[in-house]
Amino acid sequence: MFVTLAKNLKSMPLPVADDPRWARIVSRDKSADGEFWYSVATTGVYCRPSCPSRRANPKNVQLHDTLDQAKVTGFRPCRRCNPDGPSLEAGNAAMVADACRRIEQSEEEPSLGELAAAAGRSAGYFHRIFKAVTGLTPKDYAAAQRAARVRQGLEDGASVTMAIYDAGFNSSGRFYEKSTGMLGMTPTRYRAGGAHEEIRFAVGESSLGTVLVASSQKGVASILLGDDPDTLVRDLQDRFPKARLIGGDRDYEALVARVVGFVEVPALGLDLPLDVRGTAFQQRVWQALRDIPVGSTVSYAEIAERIGAPRATRAIAAACAANTLAVAIPCHRVIRKDGALSGYAWGAERKRALLGRETAPSGSGGARPDHRSARP
Repeated sequence: MFVTLAKNLKSMPLPVADDPRWARIVSRDKSADGEFWYSVATTGVYCRPSCPSRRANPKNVQLHDTLDQAKVTGFRPCRRCNPDGPSLEAGNAAMVADACRRIEQSEEEPSLGELAAAAGRSAGYFHRIFKAVTGLTPKDYAAAQRAARVRQGLEDGASVTMAIYDAGFNSSGRFYEKSTGMLGMTPTRYRAGGAHEEIRFAVGESSLGTVLVASSQKGVASILLGDDPDTLVRDLQDRFPKARLIGGDRDYEALVARVVGFVEVPALGLDLPLDVRGTAFQQRVWQALRDIPVGSTVSYAEIAERIGAPRATRAIAAACAANTLAVAIPCHRVIRKDGALSGYAWGAERKRALLGRETAPSGSGGARPDHRSARP
């Protein structure tokens, strides 16, 4: 009799509030969707764990291992989280993906109203969801697509005029207003593959290794960190394959010294003219990184919130990885939500050292830097 009672007690379910799955419902854990469902007696509905509805009293909640078990309750599916079909998030992602294809395949930029009508949503709702999913407004996304078409046309050998109109620009004047920002140089020079563009560079040594700084006429285009000067120079050549690389003179070495000095003593600050080359989304991310104060860190999710794209954390991480301006665009100040360092293009140890120096009370650290130039 005692054994039977013990078995019955063991098989009794935990109170919902003590069940580990309840915590996932409270946190609206999207990764729990499809693993279990729950129903609420007071509202007569069943939901997926990530349901955004107001939290129910666990005393009124019943947990279900399968969707069929939730349906057997006789309750109706929640209209907000649609537990019988794809989640609201998945539906929005599909809607935005369809809108992106429309933008990419249209000869002329579709209006916000046209895109919203095709999606069956109001213009305001569609605009908000599109930006949350992609990190860009529909207009910015369309502009990025047109810029990509121009680049592709020029790379394929089309004339500048043909590339402009094939990309959907109604006039050459509108294009030329934005051309340098799109291409990083004039259209004619881009068509030639960046040939004859002059990139001045020099190499310095810091306590964190080699620092290579390279500049175009517009500003500093690359700051690379590594262990070997020759490797960094080859990396620079790969980034600007048709440009003319020129070893820095004494004046340029002074600029490199400023960068190395900032690596050693972050409190010195670093205010340089930059030649930032990237997509519209990447540039928004990089600007948000530049707004992070010395000595502070933020998570990828916080950056996503700051640029108005709360669901674009993976894209934020990709933009950080694509950054070629170490320390000037401080991607080392972005960490994981749990406080872990996460990846860093120039090595996790350098990231840890940079953050340690920035948060140190004295704001100093490292050995005395040595500056030297490298000539091709």
